[in-house]
Amino acid sequence: MLELLLCSLLTILPDYVYRRYVQGKRIGREITLYSVFFELRWGITACLILTVGLITVIFYNHPSTTSATLFYRTVPIVPEANGRVAEVYVELSGDIKQGDPIFRLDSTTQEAAAEAARRKIAEVDAALVVARSDIAAAEGKIQEAMSAHRQALDELETKQELNRRNASIVAAREIEKLQNTVDGRKAAISSATAAKESAEARISTLLPAEKASAEAALAQAEVELKKTVVRAGVNGRVEQFTLRVGDVVNPFMRPAGVLIPEGAGRRAITAGFGQIEAQVMKVGMVAEVTCISKPWTVIPMVVTQVQDFIAAGQFRGGEQLVDPQQVVRPGTILVFLEPLYEGGLEGVTPGSSCIANAYTSNHDLIASEDTGAFRGLVLHAVDAVGIVHAIILRLQALILPIQTLVFSGH
Repeated sequence: MLELLLCSLLTILPDYVYRRYVQGKRIGREITLYSVFFELRWGITACLILTVGLITVIFYNHPSTTSATLFYRTVPIVPEANGRVAEVYVELSGDIKQGDPIFRLDSTTQEAAAEAARRKIAEVDAALVVARSDIAAAEGKIQEAMSAHRQALDELETKQELNRRNASIVAAREIEKLQNTVDGRKAAISSATAAKESAEARISTLLPAEKASAEAALAQAEVELKKTVVRAGVNGRVEQFTLRVGDVVNPFMRPAGVLIPEGAGRRAITAGFGQIEAQVMKVGMVAEVTCISKPWTVIPMVVTQVQDFIAAGQFRGGEQLVDPQQVVRPGTILVFLEPLYEGGLEGVTPGSSCIANAYTSNHDLIASEDTGAFRGLVLHAVDAVGIVHAIILRLQALILPIQTLVFSGH
């Protein structure tokens, strides 16, 4: 409507002035309700053509969209394992700091595993004490076996000396018996020495390894025990947290709730513009938005990122072929808008629906020496008609609260 009124000032109004003051025709006489089109046909036709052209130029070079939202990401509150809730530390809604506990799962199994690991460590410590006693006992047996061996060896040497002096004094059978006794005593020394070495090996190698395994099992059990207490990973706010004692949570099927990170939805507005404006949308374009959660306010923005892909064209590989006809609605060009000034989004509730305008600027092309006079004039006109869209946005910001409160019935 605004474009039509603007174009009528350049077409219908001059045509009427010509009819009225040059041809002498007056409204109500020569110009009536039935003859208005015939009398003002040139002005009306030119007005319609100019309006269509103006709307095309405005909407192409200064795109607008109502699909603009202050998106924010939430962090799911999930444990690392299944379990039944034993205790809840937060209310239905409230602020939370990083590291604060949110809820605790039943930890009976994890506590039992930790206690078993502690018992195993105590058992290994007791085995170390016993092994040291075994070493002392083995040393005693070695001394006893060495004494017995020395005594048997002395007796054998005495008998052998007597046998050398007089063969009839000591029987050969007795000497063989003493020799066997010496060998037995020597074997006893070896056995006692092996027992000592075995006890020392247990102390130096086996029992420390068993203790290290038990300590590792204890550390693992304590880690699993800590996992039963779910804590906040970031500063933020918990909303609609209805988890209660006795509920069963599952990290894959049933999260406990969501955590909204601090500052979420306070940085940029995400807007979807039509695909036909893909060649127009550029990083650095000036934009304006008005949001329903902050009425009667136009916020200056700047385009900081333009996504190179349209979400409607994505697909996942599977057992079925992709049919383009299945894409019912055409996708949009995703654009990220950030406030031109610091604090521009203050007062805008994250998740709000907004209306966004982006404005093309051809200042660099106009200032270029390669741009001719006619092209520069056209580019000036393109930049100038952006004010029409700016006026339309302000009218939308003015009537948006009225439209929402009165005509929508809320």
